[in-house]
Amino acid sequence: MNYTFLFLTILITILITKLFLWLYRSNKNLPPSPSVCFPIIGHLHLLKQPLLHRTLLHLSHSLGPVFSLRLGSRLAVVVSCPAAAEECFLTKNDIVLANRPRFTMGKYVAYDYTSMVTAPYGDHWRNLRRITALQVFSTHRLNGSAEIRQDEVKRLLQKLYGLSIQRPAKVGPNISS
Repeated sequence: MNYTFLFLTILITILITKLFLWLYRSNKNLPPSPSVCFPIIGHLHLLKQPLLHRTLLHLSHSLGPVFSLRLGSRLAVVVSCPAAAEECFLTKNDIVLANRPRFTMGKYVAYDYTSMVTAPYGDHWRNLRRITALQVFSTHRLNGSAEIRQDEVKRLLQKLYGLSIQRPAKVGPNISS
């Protein structure tokens, strides 16, 4: 009986702590968000319709061109107006918004956030981008692999032609195979 009481006490303490942290976190200076936000799933229940862009359109009509959604435990800010997107990404806020979220995968798979995909914006990321532009995407390297790309495109077109002789073929499943 003591273990049950201890377990329930710890569980209630954890839930109350999570609730207070969730309430404290939601009081930041954020764009408006839909009113119903559940602690674990956030606003994911609003995005269950098959046409996600229409759901986001309806939310932007009711909340404005910039609004925030909590997708699980992650906060996402949706910008649906070209002028607001330009202000966010092309003017004064571009460096502030340049970083990516830090996932556990980046620490263990991407060598402690040091790959080009997971590195935060800064000197290291700029150096990786410069090396990639000079070594991987240079004209000489792209011309060297042009024959392989042309052969792959030729094989894909032959496969699609063979599949589409009797009826229309779906391109999506055939690209990945």
